[in-house]
Amino acid sequence: MADMVVGRDKCGEQRLVSLPLSRIRVIMKSSPEVSSINQEALVLTAKATELFVQYLATYSYRNGSGKEKKALTYSDLSNTAEESETFQFLADILPKKILASKYLKMLKEKREDKEESGNESDDDEVES
Repeated sequence: MADMVVGRDKCGEQRLVSLPLSRIRVIMKSSPEVSSINQEALVLTAKATELFVQYLATYSYRNGSGKEKKALTYSDLSNTAEESETFQFLADILPKKILASKYLKMLKEKREDKEESGNESDDDEVES
């Protein structure tokens, strides 16, 4: 594992992971099932997270519009979450961006549909 050095800390020393371990520990401890966290498990979780984020970013860049712009955009990530079976579980976390006006219009249409379906069930009850 020593050859997998990724970053450097404030003193310039090499580190195995780039993510802050203290933050990862806080996130892991937020689960009620976790009482204590082994240092090795913490480092492995951090490394696995880094590799996952790297894979997501690379996949999104290669399959998105990033190649043309030489940049990775939020829409590339959200398209990956929506279209790739591997990243489907991220669809709620990385939703497609829509304009507020479109969202309000969708909410209005949804409310109207509910009202119409509610009225139809009332009509059914009257006929019975």
